[in-house]
Amino acid sequence: MGLDVSAKRAGARGSAAANAPGARSRSRSGRILLVRHADAGERVEWTGPDRDRPLSARGRAQAEQLAAALARNPVERLVSSGYVRCVETFVPLGGRLGLLTETASWLEEGADPERALAALLVGGSVAACSHGDVVSGILFELAERGIALGSSPRMQKGSTWVLDVAEGRVSSARYVPPPD
Repeated sequence: MGLDVSAKRAGARGSAAANAPGARSRSRSGRILLVRHADAGERVEWTGPDRDRPLSARGRAQAEQLAAALARNPVERLVSSGYVRCVETFVPLGGRLGLLTETASWLEEGADPERALAALLVGGSVAACSHGDVVSGILFELAERGIALGSSPRMQKGSTWVLDVAEGRVSSARYVPPPD
């Protein structure tokens, strides 16, 4: 999969406080790699709490392929829903980049997409892993703000939306299908 979405980022990354949800970034530009978690099998077949549902064998393979593709990009932070399947999606990427994955409740199922988008827009280059409802909600927010998403935006498991950010706003969005 040829997912090289490299971009130069103006300015240096600020402190952890500057990267907190709702904070203002110094550069307010960069790239967000918005990933829907890799395959985790069927919800109805999992007998434990849904937040503990892990990736399937297919999902683990997708996570490895995503890591290979996304690691070519200037990612400064990994942030994920605390659900096991989302965290597991970023384990290979974190290993390649030498980054730990931060967990954020604002990326969990049922979270407010507007709040999630605001938290992601604090600047810098970030990869974020979330769920279908949050990803679709963020896409709806972007469409409402006039960002072109194509005639029928997709969000398959293991797919990525590449969101370019300039002056604190998403300036463009591009869909990258999941690895095979």
